[in-house]
Amino acid sequence: RGCPPFDVDDSVDAVELSEEDRGPWYGPVRKTSDYFSLIYDAAIHLIERGEAFVDELTAEEMREYRGTLTEVGKESPWRNRNIEENLELFRGMRNGDYPEGKYVLRAKIDMSSPNLNMRDPVIYRIKHESHQATGDEWCIYPMYDFSHPIADAAEGVTHSLCTLEFEDHRPLYDWVAERVFDAGLVDRLPRQIEFSRLNLKYTVLSKRKLIKLVEDKHVTGWDDPRMPTLSGIRRRGVPPAAIRLFCERMGISKSDSNIDFSIMEDCTREVMDDASPRAFAILEPLKVTITNWEDDKLEDFAVPRHPKRAELGDRTVPFGKTVYIERGDFFDLEGPEGIANSGRLPKGFKRFLPDGKVRLKYAYVISCNEIIRDPETNEPVELLCTYYPETRAGNTPEGEARVKGIIQWVEASSGTKCKVMQYDRLFKTEEPGKESGDFLDDINEESLTILHNVILEPSVGADAVTIIDKLSNNPGSEVEKIYHSSLAYQFERSGYFALDSSSKVDDLVFNLVVTLRDTWDAGSATQPKKDENIHINHDKEGKQTQQKQKNKNTGGNAPVLEDAR
Repeated sequence: RGCPPFDVDDSVDAVELSEEDRGPWYGPVRKTSDYFSLIYDAAIHLIERGEAFVDELTAEEMREYRGTLTEVGKESPWRNRNIEENLELFRGMRNGDYPEGKYVLRAKIDMSSPNLNMRDPVIYRIKHESHQATGDEWCIYPMYDFSHPIADAAEGVTHSLCTLEFEDHRPLYDWVAERVFDAGLVDRLPRQIEFSRLNLKYTVLSKRKLIKLVEDKHVTGWDDPRMPTLSGIRRRGVPPAAIRLFCERMGISKSDSNIDFSIMEDCTREVMDDASPRAFAILEPLKVTITNWEDDKLEDFAVPRHPKRAELGDRTVPFGKTVYIERGDFFDLEGPEGIANSGRLPKGFKRFLPDGKVRLKYAYVISCNEIIRDPETNEPVELLCTYYPETRAGNTPEGEARVKGIIQWVEASSGTKCKVMQYDRLFKTEEPGKESGDFLDDINEESLTILHNVILEPSVGADAVTIIDKLSNNPGSEVEKIYHSSLAYQFERSGYFALDSSSKVDDLVFNLVVTLRDTWDAGSATQPKKDENIHINHDKEGKQTQQKQKNKNTGGNAPVLEDAR
């Protein structure tokens, strides 16, 4: 709430919320401007009681008269105007008879108070400026400390919850609230309670800083999935239960703290691990052709949607002659990455090698016979492989060694192509702007990586079409509040992902909600940790490839998250 220069809380552009953004707080959006007449009446009442006066000290003189923490203030020479003169001047201010800065209305409290906020604070000022809600109806506007308790009381607020910086303002809050209540202007006496601000590392929560991010187009808007706004968090796919869990764990405190962002991410993982069905999604596809498979044959595998929740049922995963695997699941000893690693395997690597075998999860064991390479980069573009029928569905023939490596895959002809937005932390320092002096200097320029050629298993595409159709046919339905991001998965060995609101039936977009494990390196926004395996130059966007490998390979030698747990 506020007045010109208007605080962002009363700015239409800043806080215009759709009904879905209001959550359980149904009804119209309330603004201080809704109560301007009531607040004006409260000011008149104070003048009539001799508890407010019109002052004409300049701003500089007012600071001088105010005193300091160790020196009491001096009373304004205009403090003892008579009530009739004060009423006449204040009504003239209301009518626009005076220029800005000529007069202000001050509460008459105590210039010797140890609390500077109680030393005859300004409660009204002249401002010849149109208001976004009331237009030119008013040319005087109440100050925040005066309007706050009156608006609270008018709205039926019983407890006004504020952050610690408002603790010194509470005596003024109570002073105003008691007087408007005693005058019968409101029928409720609200109470102010302070608690510590919820500060998160690697982000900013200041409204003005968030506005700056939007206006300067460092983000795409208020619902950008990197923004700490309700619409941004929901669009990214963070479940409401994760936010509640985070708040429960943090509790309420009177001590200032700066909470690690990873705690919020851990709460999101915990909730999504239990709730999200599993699916295969190949973020960086590498084509695999099974040379001893019949050309047009498809075989369906019924696999569980969730390893711990049988009630979610099964999904059908087709298998055929051509499949895609993750490029990062194949280590090319003779290619650029092998050369960069001196022909040695990365420590703990147990997936696919040129002369080795690997199990395609839920399906068959395959071996690589030939690598087809890009003639310019020498990168593998296709693997020609042999499958072993006797190894179907996890079977290991008697007398043969168990294949340790297990990787995900998607059949080529039935897979759904989509785009994936891989989000990281918006800032690269724990406290943006603390060292640099400007929080914008600490923006992580690589907080978004876009993957255009992701291949999804067909069940994900079908689920996405269903929810998009449901949203299209029942917009704004009160029966069941669903959003695009209500459709969320654990893409195995990659992370948790949710459908983005920009998705169309023929153009699906998924957002990375959170990685499977905390892979953030506090020393750098882009450099992987020392014990992580990196595949170099998997595509032409080397930095993006490094980031993706960092997210995926943190699992060490655990083939899938469920096995690791």
